[in-house]
Amino acid sequence: MALTVINPATGEKVREYEELTQSQIEDKLGLASEEFCNHRKRSFGERSVWMRRATEILKERRDRYAELMTEEMGKTFVAAQAEVEKCAWVCEYYAEHAESFLADELVETDASNSYVAFQPIGPVLAIMPWNFPFWQVFRFAAPALMAGNVGILKHASNVPDSALAIEEVFRDAGFPEGCFQTLLIRSEPVASIIADERIAAVTLTGSEGAGRAVAEAVGKAVKKVVLELGGSDPFIVLESTDLDSAIETAVTARTLNNGQSCIAAKRFILHERIADEFTERLVARFKRLNVGDPMAEETDIGPMARGEFADELERQVIESVEKGASLLVGGEKIDRPGFYFEPTVLGNVIEGMPAFNEETFGPVAALIRVKNIDEAIAVANNSRFGLGASAWTQDEGEHRQLIREIESGSLFINGLVKSDPRLPFGGVKTSGIGRELGKFGIREFVNIKTVWIK
Repeated sequence: MALTVINPATGEKVREYEELTQSQIEDKLGLASEEFCNHRKRSFGERSVWMRRATEILKERRDRYAELMTEEMGKTFVAAQAEVEKCAWVCEYYAEHAESFLADELVETDASNSYVAFQPIGPVLAIMPWNFPFWQVFRFAAPALMAGNVGILKHASNVPDSALAIEEVFRDAGFPEGCFQTLLIRSEPVASIIADERIAAVTLTGSEGAGRAVAEAVGKAVKKVVLELGGSDPFIVLESTDLDSAIETAVTARTLNNGQSCIAAKRFILHERIADEFTERLVARFKRLNVGDPMAEETDIGPMARGEFADELERQVIESVEKGASLLVGGEKIDRPGFYFEPTVLGNVIEGMPAFNEETFGPVAALIRVKNIDEAIAVANNSRFGLGASAWTQDEGEHRQLIREIESGSLFINGLVKSDPRLPFGGVKTSGIGRELGKFGIREFVNIKTVWIK
């Protein structure tokens, strides 16, 4: 079966690619295994030369790669440009810091010399999603390759051009053949690839269901895994906040990437004393958002990536309203070519509604009122997810309480939740296992070896 690129702005087929055969998959796994034996022996200096060149290539080809992403999955061209620039940043960051992050760490014991060494483990299979088709690959690939591992990418089936373009970046940067390869396949062969003894570890960014399936396969094979899964991030606004900043950030936090982000703010938890003003102003801002051609500079929100995603979002809105939520603006698919959905705000959201309990992957904001910080934290933690959280308050005592009690992999106080090469990224509860980025991310796929010398 072919992998088909559908332009979500028009609904029209753009290109299609034939899936790899089993023989072709075998060849790529064999090449990865062979090249790892070479790559692990290369110096950090040699690897960093190639990674810095990848940085330059991304900057040089920014607009070409951005247009490709916009055509494949519908993010605005401006957002796609920023994504390519962020990929260049992560390549540059690990080219500069990988060696120090993986330097031997001396530990005083009864030995004459004892230390911890960090050594590469082998080919890493990356199973990546469509919503940030460059960034989510590069945040795995840059540290993995700098650590001395090699990468094998199984990308989402609707973004094959992005997958091939990323392979092109590393090849053109000078990384030898086999250091980074793309597998144009669907999901069916993945379990057997995970089980293959040549695969040393697996990383997945995707849905909760995909994470459970991969975790089961990895568990049977007894291999290392990192999972970055879904989220229903709270955006807590307490009474002492700078409301102007909170509202502006709230709009970005819910509509970034057309609302299709695991760390997008989804549940807006509002102190009752500011709830009315926040709601009125947020609804007014949503009404002014420009939905349209993602290539146009004036567009704020482009289409959903696929038609079924718009259908699912519409179901969640309808069921939430049927259960008592107030539809304050939007709420429907837009009758035009492509897969567009109206920017939507739901009020009076409570537990038991899809807008509260499920991950809404699109431009839908769910508003929840609370009486105090204790109730806000309880509502925020009343979720099976625990990826990111944003909280808005000028009270330092509330800062400390939020840091202690919010259950999430990251907490941003008075700021937008975002991933940053310098900081670890990942979730708790069903939002994932392990961390990407920063020092912690590059150490996920290495052998942390104890060395003891008498």
